[in-house]
Amino acid sequence: MTTLTKDTRLHIRCDHEIRRLLDKAAAYAHMSVSEFVLRNAVEQAQSLVQAHEAITLTEHDFNAFLNALDRPGQPAPALQRAFERHAAQVR
Repeated sequence: MTTLTKDTRLHIRCDHEIRRLLDKAAAYAHMSVSEFVLRNAVEQAQSLVQAHEAITLTEHDFNAFLNALDRPGQPAPALQRAFERHAAQVR
């Protein structure tokens, strides 16, 4: 069994009503308030990060993406000139 080391603190201030609500919810969940808040905050954070960092494609769009990877287009003339200037300057 792996034990995680908790090496940082997170301080949260709230009013009495919110604290009572968190105490009650944590008791129903049979865990400490810290564990309850941390677990729920982590779940929400993971969900939010996933929503902003993941890309979901339809099957049609995914196939179009794979086809574009297999057959890339030609670079635009301006991009080609930029590559040539870069190659000349980096030598």
